[in-house]
Amino acid sequence: MRLPLSPHLAAAAAGTMPPRRHRLVRPPMPPSPPLCSSTPPAKLVETPKPGILEPSPPSRHDTSARRRLPLADEAQEEWHPLPLSAGDLSLPLTLPTGQTFLWRRTSLSPLRFTGAVGPHLISLSHLPDGRLAFLLHNDDPTASSSVDAARAALCDYLNATVPLADLWRQFTVADARFAEVAARLGGGGARVLRQDPVECLFQFLCSSNNNIARIEKMVWTLAGYGERLGEVGGFVFHRFPTIERLAQVSEQDLREAGFGYRAKYIVGTAKELIAKPGGGAKWLALLRDRELPEVIEGLCTLPGVGPKVAACIALFSLDKNQAIPVDTHVWKVATKYLLPELAGKNLTPKLSIVVADAFVAKFGEYAGWAQTVLFIGQLPAQKLLAADGTRDVVKVTKRKRGAKIVEIQT
Repeated sequence: MRLPLSPHLAAAAAGTMPPRRHRLVRPPMPPSPPLCSSTPPAKLVETPKPGILEPSPPSRHDTSARRRLPLADEAQEEWHPLPLSAGDLSLPLTLPTGQTFLWRRTSLSPLRFTGAVGPHLISLSHLPDGRLAFLLHNDDPTASSSVDAARAALCDYLNATVPLADLWRQFTVADARFAEVAARLGGGGARVLRQDPVECLFQFLCSSNNNIARIEKMVWTLAGYGERLGEVGGFVFHRFPTIERLAQVSEQDLREAGFGYRAKYIVGTAKELIAKPGGGAKWLALLRDRELPEVIEGLCTLPGVGPKVAACIALFSLDKNQAIPVDTHVWKVATKYLLPELAGKNLTPKLSIVVADAFVAKFGEYAGWAQTVLFIGQLPAQKLLAADGTRDVVKVTKRKRGAKIVEIQT
């Protein structure tokens, strides 16, 4: 359905007046599923799901990658279920699609990923019935207190209380294009993460005008300044470092590690955050309680952060579910399906706001989640996710998302 511009948006698109920033009217939230709760552990039998992408080979640029070996006791380890089905969360559609670069495939199974969530070193995979399950590698994985703490941290990280199926139904009714993409993706599973704001911010500082191999290397280098958590499948994992630890890293060290001009942004941002009242971590966390325009404005005061990167940080870590990171791919979707009257125009900061407003008008408070699915639908790899569940040999391609280059298998 064609979405006409309001007089205000038309004026903004023509450049005759600055676009108005409006306060969102929050619609009633759909009912949430039960919160994560303790569940008896289960034995994992990893079975590849039809239509799910196979893993990429280790990048030769990733200094953390070593020969991947299946863990000797994989079949005997205890996995703890989470209240998320494959329809609630598809790991291949969520973890390697541009929100984070800190998870690694650590098994022969294409559905097993390992990463650090705060102090917890965790592997994620699916049980035979499709439910998501996690394995805790550090602390005492058999102690109920450790498992419960890891489960709570993981549920928060995965935005587990957001009812994805209900959102997708609403989006499908609202937009025929979304319905088409959702059907190709199997009807669900692409979630927006709720990352630690410090971790998310510094990942996106590494992403500007960059390629996938260098982004992964840079992010992994930064993570290496944190506490070592353990080794899984040939990868050494660290807890992401604090702002104070990052502030001790010199610009020269980062330049020698291949960060280029981004080194000054990382060092400068760390120092500016330390100077914030109460500290940078607290300042970033408080942005979760601010309105989106104030969040974008605040983030853009940091070195190396522009509106597009700020929108990514707001969406993926600061609870701004209506934030729309507008890049050339989102612009293509918008001018083809939402704002065809803007086709042929060049993307400008003013038109980026017009596009964001159009997505919110179409999809509501969770427009950022809908936009994420439409972005994934633009990737050639999703031809593999047909309803019949067929799977074929894949090759690696690269697509740019905002300031990030996302490596996708096609």
